[in-house]
Amino acid sequence: MGWARRWTAAWKTSGAEVVCRVQDLAAFPALASVPVRGFTWRARQRHRPGLQYMVATGRMHGFESLAERRLLLALDFLAGAEEVLSQPFKLRFTTSDGSEDHTPDFLALLPGTAVLIDVRPGHLVKDEDLAKFAAAEQAAAAAGWRYVVVTGWRRHVATGLDALSARRRAMTDRLGLENQLLELVAKRPRRFVELVEDTSLPAVARAHAVHLLWRRRLAVDLAQPLCDAAWIYPAGRP
Repeated sequence: MGWARRWTAAWKTSGAEVVCRVQDLAAFPALASVPVRGFTWRARQRHRPGLQYMVATGRMHGFESLAERRLLLALDFLAGAEEVLSQPFKLRFTTSDGSEDHTPDFLALLPGTAVLIDVRPGHLVKDEDLAKFAAAEQAAAAAGWRYVVVTGWRRHVATGLDALSARRRAMTDRLGLENQLLELVAKRPRRFVELVEDTSLPAVARAHAVHLLWRRRLAVDLAQPLCDAAWIYPAGRP
């Protein structure tokens, strides 16, 4: 593990840079940090940066591409994220060719663990990226974290999450439609269209059903397209 003493991670806190050894990565107070890179906009840039609100954290998070925005949406849907840090630190590591730098895209803090994440569409991954990803994976392992590279999504999964996110904020249920939906599904799984049609006000029940799916009080198999024919289950049941 000599490399873990030589490799370093540079964090940014209150405008100052703090450098720690990779072997001490897990001990660094990550919540005190800010992104090591800013999110800038300029004419004719090729990527699409922006800010994405997450219900799970109650704040905005920076992203540098639409692919990164989709990941933030997926992390928000999981609802287990206690915090998500964009551009958390700059990793300096060594290879046979010398020193290299890499800034992972996100650090997701989950109950009892953390996941270091890089986002790169599969067709854009180059040979030099593979070395950076391998170094990030080793650094994450030294900290006791998991590491993943997100190279893409099935199209219907991204579309389904985007549709669910339209009803992610709190909703008022004065007509008791959410209880109707939960009671109907508790009896047996139903297709989405059948479920909402069996309520007292189907047009409004649609919105509440989507809200319950986002909140994971109802369940749906996102391996299949989200549509009227999708099967809806009680939460916690496959």
